[in-house]
Amino acid sequence: MGKKKNKQNTETQPKTSHIAENRRARHQYHVIDTLECGIVLKGSEVKSLRLGQVSLDEAYGRVINKDVYLVGCDIPEYKQASHHNHHPRRERKLLMHKVERRKFAEKATQSGHTLVPLKMYFNQRGICKVLLGLCKGKQVHDKRQSMKKRDTQRGLDRAMRGR
Repeated sequence: MGKKKNKQNTETQPKTSHIAENRRARHQYHVIDTLECGIVLKGSEVKSLRLGQVSLDEAYGRVINKDVYLVGCDIPEYKQASHHNHHPRRERKLLMHKVERRKFAEKATQSGHTLVPLKMYFNQRGICKVLLGLCKGKQVHDKRQSMKKRDTQRGLDRAMRGR
């Protein structure tokens, strides 16, 4: 006789909720390594994020005094916050372990490497997380090659579905 599954535990845990994804980053960069980081936010920023208002298009990571900051991330002001609002494009500190921070900072200072936020989401506990990628820029011919590969794969998928 098999074990009964406890349905109550699976229902009470909320799933991760997706806020924003930097789709252009996968097209413009080769992602070498990724790391999940926490982020320091103000209350009105969390409210805006819960509404899904964020833009990661121009965002990148910068190392300042051995800390990693998210720069260029646009979180619009929360309309109901009145005078307690935040600045939409302020630098936000990313939270990670000291060893991870040192490793990523060292690799990011190498020529051609940059830190790019790939995704922003709320984890199961409701805490905002950023998936930060260590990336190297693609050349024009690399972008064309990846587009060709994607198109051929799409054609193969269509052919297999048509059978």
